[in-house]
Amino acid sequence: MKLTVEQSHLAAAVGYAARSLPARPPIPVLAGLLLDATDDRLRVSAFDYEVSADTSCPATVTENSRALISGRLLSDIIGTVRGDVHLELTGTRMLLKAGAARFTLPTLPLEEYPALPDPGATAGTLAGPALAEAVAQVACAVSKDEALPVLTGIGLRHDSKAGTLTLYATDRYRFAVRTLAWKDADLPDGTAVIPAKALTDATKATADDTTVDLALPTGSSGLFVVRSENHTTTIRALEGELPKYESLFPTEFAATATVEIAALKAAAQRVALVSTKKESPIKLTFSADGALVLEGGTSDDAQAVDNVDVNLDGDELSIAFNPTYLIDGLNALNAESVQFQFVSATKPAVMRGAGSDDQALRYLLMPIRLTG
Repeated sequence: MKLTVEQSHLAAAVGYAARSLPARPPIPVLAGLLLDATDDRLRVSAFDYEVSADTSCPATVTENSRALISGRLLSDIIGTVRGDVHLELTGTRMLLKAGAARFTLPTLPLEEYPALPDPGATAGTLAGPALAEAVAQVACAVSKDEALPVLTGIGLRHDSKAGTLTLYATDRYRFAVRTLAWKDADLPDGTAVIPAKALTDATKATADDTTVDLALPTGSSGLFVVRSENHTTTIRALEGELPKYESLFPTEFAATATVEIAALKAAAQRVALVSTKKESPIKLTFSADGALVLEGGTSDDAQAVDNVDVNLDGDELSIAFNPTYLIDGLNALNAESVQFQFVSATKPAVMRGAGSDDQALRYLLMPIRLTG
């Protein structure tokens, strides 16, 4: 291998592939990035049996070859050098030169590196920005409890009749659902659960691409595929299913309330400062006089009260939420105002952007029962 590549191009390729490197590789070679120089391209790949990332960048190649290099080390080096980068493979060592800097790096055994998975044919196309936005919105409800792996994933549901792809996630205390129009998808109806971190990383990397091609896992393949012009990521689906969300979201409400998101978020953050625990509830009292009063803390400790303007349609009520979960929902909504939809003070409330349609984010939040 002998080639020259622009630092910015190499940094982008290495950065994309390095996202898929495992923090604790089960075998040493999985900590490596596979470099494959052919003709006028340098291909950079990573694979840990669950997630693969494959990308390429333009290069001036004078000797075609492949090499496996420590991914973290290569990423750190490329981030610090400037100008053209020269790579030359000599035996089991890789010589890297950029400006006055010179590095000699050991290679990892190529024969021990697993073959990259075949992504196969894609089934449909979505806009890169829309997909990245939808994934980021529902990711706020993903569980961090590794004891229940399926809850650490984002569910995907394809409905061919409706021409939609619905993304959803839950940690049992909240449920986030977002739908995208997907009318050109050539695949049967189905569902899958994809690891949230890998899916978020993959869609972030293609967020600036006008379109991305997707393939959902099928009966014969457990791989979810995101493919753009120069990037391909495959992600192995999780076993199991997330709870069905349709029956959880109420359709009839006793009251609705509309509040400016920026004002409510700022007030909730202030009131949460007196909580001794992150999960200590904030009480929200929605009044017909146009005031939403937020209360936090306990009589034995610090207390806080704040209020913001509200437009209430229906009966007054008081309800309490985990402040972190409430603020997560507000952050996920891409709107100026949030509309709360209430059944009662003890039933889950629905949060959505005011004036949004049925495909926009819906965020179901469990209340906390107050004592005393």
